[in-house]
Amino acid sequence: MRRKKFLSNLTYAGMGMSCFGMTASVSKTKKKTISFNMEKKFFKISLAQWSIHKMIDEGKISPYSFAELAKKWGFEGLEYVNDLYKDVMNAKSKSIALKQFIEKNNKLAQQHELKNLLIMIDNEGDLSVTNKNDQLNAIENHKPWIETAAQMGCHSIRINLFGTNNISDWKKTSIDSLGALADYAKPYNLNILVENHGYLSSDAKLLIEVINSVNKDNCGTLPDFGNFCLKREGDERWDTPCIEEYDKYVGVEELMFKNMGSVSAKSYGFDKNGYETSINYDRMMKILKKANFSGYIGVEYEGESLSEEAGTLATRDLLLKYI
Repeated sequence: MRRKKFLSNLTYAGMGMSCFGMTASVSKTKKKTISFNMEKKFFKISLAQWSIHKMIDEGKISPYSFAELAKKWGFEGLEYVNDLYKDVMNAKSKSIALKQFIEKNNKLAQQHELKNLLIMIDNEGDLSVTNKNDQLNAIENHKPWIETAAQMGCHSIRINLFGTNNISDWKKTSIDSLGALADYAKPYNLNILVENHGYLSSDAKLLIEVINSVNKDNCGTLPDFGNFCLKREGDERWDTPCIEEYDKYVGVEELMFKNMGSVSAKSYGFDKNGYETSINYDRMMKILKKANFSGYIGVEYEGESLSEEAGTLATRDLLLKYI
């Protein structure tokens, strides 16, 4: 559905996606009103900041424009990406920079009546490495983000389990790191979420084994509809063709067993009817329904054929078919 037509047919209430009072023309003289029972709404829609990372990286917008854009586009929640805030990541005093980060984003979220949900943590060190010093440094680097997320009212941080590709070593180091972070996050009432984000972390069955071994009630998964590549050409982490992939539908179904209220709706391209061309959203939404999911689905557009704005809105509109 085109954005202009979409906005003319939906009335946003409160923070964005609460839709009711939608009217549809039945004839020239008669109109039918369709009401939505908001108590039975399947899920809420949030915006993953990665959807606008190109605009931020190219200097077209500030990362602090995130809340304003999310409100303008009709989202309810915010999923931050720490690495997009170079004022924090490159700061001489990270503690001072994080304090300012918290103050700015809390003010913006409140101003635009949006909910802070989680912070996705990248480039703070690999948590599944066999070098003990590197692993401990990575754990320590994640702790300030736990404190930051708590002060922003988030329910979680999302971490990556990058490091060794040896399964036995990966499981051991991942369990150790997750356990340490979950213990640290517990007093802050914060969850540690692992996303299927490439290599062994995209082996859903293996990841669930790790989460079960950690056995903490604040350690779970952030299932992503995409990101199930197990191996890329040249063993690169990103940006080369995927040569081995885990079944995405099986993977999401398995990861939902340890889900903690957030799912990432990846998208790359759309057909003329507005459906994603590489991911069967009908099938994915049935998996979420079966798992009794009722949390936030985060829009994360990563395609090339549309602009970030157009791709984000197309993903949002696709999700609205199921809400």
